[in-house]
Amino acid sequence: MKFKALIATALLGLGFSPLFAQTNAHAHEAGLQSDNDSFLAQGIDRYYTNGLFLFYRQALTVQNPETSKLANKVLGIEAGQKMFNPYSGYVPDPARVDRPFAGYLYAGANLNLLYKNESNLKLGVQTGVIGPAALGEEAQKLMHKTFGFYELAGWNTQIQNSFQLNLLAQYNKLLARASWIDLSGSTYGNLGTGFTGAGVGAIVRAGNFNQLFNSVSTQSTATRNSSIAPLHSYELFAYYKPLFNYVGYDATIQGGLGSDKHPQEITFSPNRTLFTHEIGVAYAGKRWVLNGAVTISGKQINSMVHAHQWGSVTLLYRFN
Repeated sequence: MKFKALIATALLGLGFSPLFAQTNAHAHEAGLQSDNDSFLAQGIDRYYTNGLFLFYRQALTVQNPETSKLANKVLGIEAGQKMFNPYSGYVPDPARVDRPFAGYLYAGANLNLLYKNESNLKLGVQTGVIGPAALGEEAQKLMHKTFGFYELAGWNTQIQNSFQLNLLAQYNKLLARASWIDLSGSTYGNLGTGFTGAGVGAIVRAGNFNQLFNSVSTQSTATRNSSIAPLHSYELFAYYKPLFNYVGYDATIQGGLGSDKHPQEITFSPNRTLFTHEIGVAYAGKRWVLNGAVTISGKQINSMVHAHQWGSVTLLYRFN
């Protein structure tokens, strides 16, 4: 296929050769993800404006692999920061704030159970803080100063401090597959002091992809030696993930659950339903995992001037 050849050529130019095959299992991987709306080169700096995440994942031993329903089991540890602002980072007039300034800083862990029938259940917990203690203002000021961006104003109205404890669950299941394309169902649910909601959608992949128990799609490229051979020696595919979301609670919009509102704090009621679309390209070889994506989101709040979109880049290194 032409798009596979084009992507392969680009990866070769970057030194990510498909010859670095995925046939040798590596039980550990570490890396980072960066989200930013500036990646799309549209000159915007609004709403979910930046995210930075660090990951470490380790494949665990599957007991009795020949008879177990499990094909892979992965323990993950992560830490991250998200920052949000209105239609701009310079909104000194509180009356013009159309989405709260907010920061979210957290650490978390998850267990990813991946089954031979190509379904997976990922369970996680995150703890952290939303508010000034999340250092969103400081991080954005440092970024703008470092790169010579515009002056910020309006963080005095940000969401105030609240402790976060959030539980997360995600389930995916293969629905249909041909030689170069497949379709999976995807669902998730969140429950906690900061984020409560659920979503349902699909994942369409086209290209060289592996089973869902050993794929970029399910964050399961860390694996120990398996008796089940992968479909391909490396992954290189495009994907599309539409998702319908129900928002029960979002502390970056509504403020901390049960906390007293600060006089300057600006909060809103979120839209309860939200559609998102993620379009991306993923690669996994012997050592490197690379994913680039664009997420297009509807308005989280009726007052928002615009809908929103941002880019994401993930880079992981597999070892041992």
